[in-house]
Amino acid sequence: MYVFSFEKLEVWQNARMFILDIYKLTSKFPSNELFGITSQIKRSSSSIATNIAEGTSRNTNKDKAHFLTISYSSAMETLNHLIISKDLKYVSEPEYEASREKLEKICNQINNLKKYYLSQE
Repeated sequence: MYVFSFEKLEVWQNARMFILDIYKLTSKFPSNELFGITSQIKRSSSSIATNIAEGTSRNTNKDKAHFLTISYSSAMETLNHLIISKDLKYVSEPEYEASREKLEKICNQINNLKKYYLSQE
């Protein structure tokens, strides 16, 4: 089976694992939040990896960097949802801290990859 370039990226692999973490975390959220914050945080966390993958298919490094900017923005949206989830007591402090650490690592990787692409222009 062919392996696409995005699948080889550690940042995409980490973002993919982070989505699974978010799905596990939100499985404990109240059922009345299914179409609220649960849906929002699943969508935004998925968007992190999705935009990394989509960006790798672009022809120019500038376009690739643009999709990494979108991916980073989705990470910030996810962080916002995590903070609100903690405030609402849907997520414990240790769960929040562990998720935030993973997200910060992904953000650093996104920024480093973006810098790399922009330096190649």
